[in-house]
Amino acid sequence: MKAINAIRMGGVDVLPLVEGGKGISVSNGISSGHWASAGGVGTFSAVNADSYDEDGRRIPQEYHGRTRRDRHEELVRYAIDGGIAQARAAHDLGGRAGRIHANILWEMAAAERVITGVLEGAKGLIHGLTCGAGMPYRLSEIAARFGVYYYPIVSSARAFNALWKRAYCKVSELLGGVVYEDPWLAGGHNGLSNSEDPSRPEPPLPRVLALRRTMRELGLDDTPIIMAGGVWWLEEWADWIDNPDLGPVAFQFGTRPLLTRESPIPEVWKKRLLTLKEGDVFLNRFSPTGFYSSAVNNGFIRNLRERNERQVAYTAEKVGEHEAEFGVGPRKRIVYLTPHDREHVQRWEASGFTEALRTPDSTLIFVTPDEAAQIYADQVACMGCLSQCRFSNWSQQEPDFTTGKKADPRSFCIQKTLQNICHEANDPEAVERNLMFSGHNAYRFGTDPFYSNGFVPTVRQLVERVLTGR
Repeated sequence: MKAINAIRMGGVDVLPLVEGGKGISVSNGISSGHWASAGGVGTFSAVNADSYDEDGRRIPQEYHGRTRRDRHEELVRYAIDGGIAQARAAHDLGGRAGRIHANILWEMAAAERVITGVLEGAKGLIHGLTCGAGMPYRLSEIAARFGVYYYPIVSSARAFNALWKRAYCKVSELLGGVVYEDPWLAGGHNGLSNSEDPSRPEPPLPRVLALRRTMRELGLDDTPIIMAGGVWWLEEWADWIDNPDLGPVAFQFGTRPLLTRESPIPEVWKKRLLTLKEGDVFLNRFSPTGFYSSAVNNGFIRNLRERNERQVAYTAEKVGEHEAEFGVGPRKRIVYLTPHDREHVQRWEASGFTEALRTPDSTLIFVTPDEAAQIYADQVACMGCLSQCRFSNWSQQEPDFTTGKKADPRSFCIQKTLQNICHEANDPEAVERNLMFSGHNAYRFGTDPFYSNGFVPTVRQLVERVLTGR
């Protein structure tokens, strides 16, 4: 195994080991601070992070506004306060030499307001901004305002080239690195384009070489590329290290830091990770963002899969084979199905799936009365956590604050389920009934001898292990 040497990133020399910034309360100030103190780059999530009262107790993110716009403003305030709290914790643990990054999603609610508020309230504590889930053109502008480095997350050379030409070329000196997130291997939201087949993974090396060629054409020979997604043992990436064709490379670890003593996720989640088998992580498109995402195929995902399978197309009038009448809703408004689909509907109704919900695509899905009531309640309680949401039809764009489309019951409230899985610490069923993001290599917790007999390392022990190649 080649030696893992420090590289120049963000103006300093650091180990080329980056903690991935994972969602709501999954990578926080504690985990990122310890990662930074071990010599790598710690990354906390600034997506609706937890904040605390004077006694150090977590403040529940409860909403009291009467309208979605009112609740949206409450959410922004929570997000800013939480980001500041996590930045302070990370800085205190990471030490003066520790490098701390904040991760945001460009498609999260009020992304620019939130990260600006966090940077203003935590001046000097954050060294870099990592951002994906969309095309964050204004990321460089925000970084320049506060004098921090920025790290866009892309899944192709083409995406980076577009960002560079439109905005980043104006702030090239603060481009600390480019994160290549593999769309078939990474956990959470993935950057698959419409031209890429989710069922046909492409190897990362040719795609990263294409990214480096593009960067070299732009004069970015020495700007590190951070490989994210599928990284477990570095000895499996030995041909990437000190490879002159690739240039400086760092590796991002998103899934492995979940199973550390400092990881903030509940113990039931950590124990569940040790039981995963190959293929248990499912690439899907249920997210209200509209992006593909990778998550454990637990009860929550299975329910969404089954809900989407109980789906038929309808027409408002008799058209072609759509001639079988069917009444929708309390008033039984007539729509038309094909006779074949009507037979499916009768079987679903006989099994208790009696509520037909319309989708924006002129289809009906069938759920139980209790599930229908929960879907409606979640849509009504929307707090506008995304820039736009297909589940609730919220949009942060004025004047209507709506996507202009029908709310889509095939999706779910992502804010609710991510908050729940992080904070329902004492409920063993929490990991079954909530969204559980994960990279596709998570099954390796059960096969890697490092975790034998349920061993859970500290962050420092994990970093030391990674430096051996394993």
